[in-house]
Amino acid sequence: MRVVVTGATGNVGSAVVAALVARGDVDVVGVARRCPDWQPGAVEWRQADVASDPLDPLLAGADAVVHLAWLIQPVRDVPALHAANVSGTRRVAESAARVGVEAFVHASSVGAYAPGPKDDPVAEDWPATGVPGSLYSQQKAQVEGWLDRFEQGHPALRVVRIRTGLVFQEGAASEIARYFLGPLLPSPLVARMVPIVPANPELAFQAVHASDAADAYVRAALGTARGAFNVAADPVLRGAELARSLHATTVTVPPGVLRAAAAATFRLHLQPTSPGWVDLAQAVPVMDCARARVELGWHPARSATGALDDLVAGFADRAGMATPPLRPGGGGRLMTPEPWPTQPETAHSPGRA
Repeated sequence: MRVVVTGATGNVGSAVVAALVARGDVDVVGVARRCPDWQPGAVEWRQADVASDPLDPLLAGADAVVHLAWLIQPVRDVPALHAANVSGTRRVAESAARVGVEAFVHASSVGAYAPGPKDDPVAEDWPATGVPGSLYSQQKAQVEGWLDRFEQGHPALRVVRIRTGLVFQEGAASEIARYFLGPLLPSPLVARMVPIVPANPELAFQAVHASDAADAYVRAALGTARGAFNVAADPVLRGAELARSLHATTVTVPPGVLRAAAAATFRLHLQPTSPGWVDLAQAVPVMDCARARVELGWHPARSATGALDDLVAGFADRAGMATPPLRPGGGGRLMTPEPWPTQPETAHSPGRA
């Protein structure tokens, strides 16, 4: 069996590639904008940008495509994110259908869901219409809506959507710190010197270790399932769990105050996390992952707190991996400072899927 993995050098992609290679019975093709020095086994590396390069030659002959390519930064360049995330996903899916791939497994997210409850887990039928104010969420939801239409027009292609919570591993610490903390707060300080953690009832989220997320993707690619699957480990993480992992104290912060602080520091270029991420964290529902357990046979080996502890340990050690996105100090041209946006943080409208 031949499986193509796009976004193969990132946090989840590296784990998926490693899991596929470990099986020993899969020909793995890793696609990335920049090929890595990392070689976990028999992987054929191919350099391509899903937003612009020809894809049919890469996907021809594949039995399944695991599509993980997705840009988080530069959040201030909305057209670039739209080209990579929305148009790029459409290009990969259309190419997969065109060359006769049997399965297309898409990296969706809890962020695709509309605002929902924190104390009553939702199943996969909760509306995937996104959270207002969050560009990441709007683009995930836009892709989900397009896939609804695409799937109807291509019944021979088995389409699977994996909706994960936050995905953590020690080797992704440098990338996550770069994307969300920025250079003014070195990641070792997060692990050793954060005295307080903001907490309120809306700040509750789910996480999964990258190796467990990879297991779900591999099961989806090599199995027969269709549709959407929620993927996250227990327990739900709240302020108390964050404080324990960081050896900090929780302080109740009203949602509006937290968002205002994020907006002000983002506007001043003090940190790269836009206020839309605060909106997302406070609005997304808690997911029920029963369908993944029953239909995929998926069971996480690590708890959500274990995954969080791995990430915090990675912060302390400036951990990374030998791939361009994950190496300490990596990031390339897309992590250079961008001008302040001339439009609000909403999905780019030209070329909508």
